[in-house]
Amino acid sequence: MNAEQFRRAGYQAIDRICDYHVTLRDRPVLSQVEPGYLRKALPSSAPTEGEDFQLIADDYQKYIIPGLTHWQHPSFFAYFPTSSTFEGILAELYASSTSNPGFNWSVSPACTELEAVIMDWMAQLLGLDESFYNISEVGGGVIQTSASDSVLVATVAARSRYIREHPQVAMENLVLYTTTQTHSLGKKAGLILGLKVRALGVTAQDDFALRGDTLKVALEEDTNAGFHPFILIGTVGTTSSGAVDRLDEVADVAKNYPFLWLHVDAAWAGVAFVCPEYREAYQLPAINSYVDSFCTSFYKWGLIQFDGSCLWVRHRKHLTDALDITPEFLRSKHGNAGTAIDYRNWQLGLGKRFRSLKFWFVLRARGVKGFQKYISDCIKLNTKFAQSIYESEIFSVVTKPSLAMTVFRLAPKSLCQLRTPELNTLNRAFYARLAARNDIAITQTDLNGVFCIRMVIGAEQTLESDVERVLALLESEAMVLLKNQWEGIGGRRVIVDAWVYCSQYLL
Repeated sequence: MNAEQFRRAGYQAIDRICDYHVTLRDRPVLSQVEPGYLRKALPSSAPTEGEDFQLIADDYQKYIIPGLTHWQHPSFFAYFPTSSTFEGILAELYASSTSNPGFNWSVSPACTELEAVIMDWMAQLLGLDESFYNISEVGGGVIQTSASDSVLVATVAARSRYIREHPQVAMENLVLYTTTQTHSLGKKAGLILGLKVRALGVTAQDDFALRGDTLKVALEEDTNAGFHPFILIGTVGTTSSGAVDRLDEVADVAKNYPFLWLHVDAAWAGVAFVCPEYREAYQLPAINSYVDSFCTSFYKWGLIQFDGSCLWVRHRKHLTDALDITPEFLRSKHGNAGTAIDYRNWQLGLGKRFRSLKFWFVLRARGVKGFQKYISDCIKLNTKFAQSIYESEIFSVVTKPSLAMTVFRLAPKSLCQLRTPELNTLNRAFYARLAARNDIAITQTDLNGVFCIRMVIGAEQTLESDVERVLALLESEAMVLLKNQWEGIGGRRVIVDAWVYCSQYLL
């Protein structure tokens, strides 16, 4: 393909991308293909001769688009959102047009310098303490692939620091702390690094947040048993419920254990710090005062294309002490002199993508106010949804709503005699009906033995009418289940009575 052919293909690609986003609302949310569909559709081997690019572009429309789940669809409420903006698309295009591995300042100074600047911009945007700024030359920020990579890097740095200060401690006696609501990234870090992982219990009474007393007991038990807890992964905005660990209490306990590294995973909820009104409730003061590392992923709820998790550390030396390996062929004048950041020493891999360009494009195009409006709009829509659940005769909120997330379950007031196992069975049947639809995406979870459904708003195209539609859809599916398909608990008569009772309010 020469430059003119690329120009023509590029015009068409932009047109098709625009058409895709404009027509998202008219598409099913979920892909309808079956496993193995693509292998059946494609040849068994690559072509011997090059093909016409128009055929390739058309095959993308024909074979790939039908196999995509549309994460930016206005009715996508599953998992956490994944952002996609036109500004970000253009940034990715520009970045890929000058492909380079970015491992040293010298291989492309703009890549390193823009990342260092952007991470300070983002730290300011979130209200992080200046000790986390790159300009401090003590702490600093780096863009990782995902929150999982951020946790893994922090754990490597924490382990290195602990072993350096306690060389007599055997590796098998180190312990990584999570909670029972921490994302699976905590367990995976332990699995990769061969570490013991202890999940500290949280309760519904505490809104599934880790409390200081729980940490204190665990630390005393483990140290008395000869183990060495060296890192705690706290969370602001857990995946299952949006819970916020009590980092103020955690930090108060951790003062007596100065070698316990405090990492905060705020992959989803941390982006809400762009709105100052949420900072105190979501523990930003404790983060600024006490934690060793903090990450949030703007690709979830921050208008930035995947990938791009922002990791900040209070002391960058802990990263470089753990990760700096510099063979002769990687040495450079400025790296040797320490006058420029070499980000390869802040991550597990050698090379890195030019991710900072999309942050720069989007933040400049939207501005701080644009980010704040987007976050506020999502939270307002969730407030409307949650209020309807609170007022419902057939649904109940399982734990208090968190920002743009509500966790709820089907629990008709007329069936108040049902116990948790019976309600779990009812809700599994209810969720099966929702999962069978292609016009909505929503996910289930389990909170300490309670099966429930989580609703997360984050697509930029989602409107109040979409929330009203999903509420009507949920009620409709619940009524069909209660009236026609639920044969189990309490007898058929009770379920029919429940349907009659509820229909007075819904039909």
